[in-house]
Amino acid sequence: MCGRLSQYRGIHDFVAVLSIPDALINHVGDAPLARYNAAPTTSLAILHQHERHLYADSLRWGWRPHWAKDRTAPINARVEKVAHGPFFRAIWRHRLIVPVDNWFEWVEGPDKSRQPWLIRRADHGAIFCAAIGQFPIPGTPSKEDDGFVIITADSEGGLLDIHDRRPLVLPAERVNEWLDPATPAERAEQMLLFDTEPAGVFQWHKVGKAVGNARNQGAQLIEPTD
Repeated sequence: MCGRLSQYRGIHDFVAVLSIPDALINHVGDAPLARYNAAPTTSLAILHQHERHLYADSLRWGWRPHWAKDRTAPINARVEKVAHGPFFRAIWRHRLIVPVDNWFEWVEGPDKSRQPWLIRRADHGAIFCAAIGQFPIPGTPSKEDDGFVIITADSEGGLLDIHDRRPLVLPAERVNEWLDPATPAERAEQMLLFDTEPAGVFQWHKVGKAVGNARNQGAQLIEPTD
C-alpha cells in the first residue's frame, strides 16, 4: 500500500454509519476534513474508544518506538507479523480506526511512467481502515512519538492489478468490536484475518498525476482521467 489517502468528508459523516450508541467526543471539529491528498507524517482524524466512549482525535500517520535505531517511522504494519512481532508489541492492543474516503496507488506503465489510481468503495461509502498506534489516554498529555500505522495484507482479486498490498478495511458493523479495549487480542487478530472487506467491495479509476505532489489539494485530484 502506498502512502497517500483522502479524508474529505466530515467526521460525523463517518461516524453516522457506525452502530456505536454513545455520543462522539469530537476533538477534530464539525467541518469537512477536506484532506484530498494526505501523506505520511500528516495528522489525520482517527477514531478510538476509552471507557465505552468514542473519541475522534488527530494523530500523526507514522510511528517509531523510542528504542528503534532506524529513524524512519513506519506507516504500515503487515498483518502477517503485527500481532506477534516485537516491533509493534507495545501498541498491538492500542487499536484505532482511520476513516478514509479513498486511497491512492501508483502503477508503472510500459514507458516506466507511474500512473496514479484512486481506490474507493463501489458504493462511495466510508472506508474504515484497521490501525494501531500510540496515543494519549483522554486527559493525559501527548508524547512526541505518538502516531499510528495502518494494517495491510496481500492484495486479492482485481486489486492485484493495482498493488500487491492493501489496507485491511473493516465492515461498519465490526468497527465497535475492533475499537473496544475489552475485545481480546486473539479475537482482534481473527477479525483481521477473516472479517475484512473483500476486493469486490471496491472500485478504482485513474486520476491525474498532480496527486503525486503532496502539496496539491482539492476535489479535482480525485476526479477520473482518461
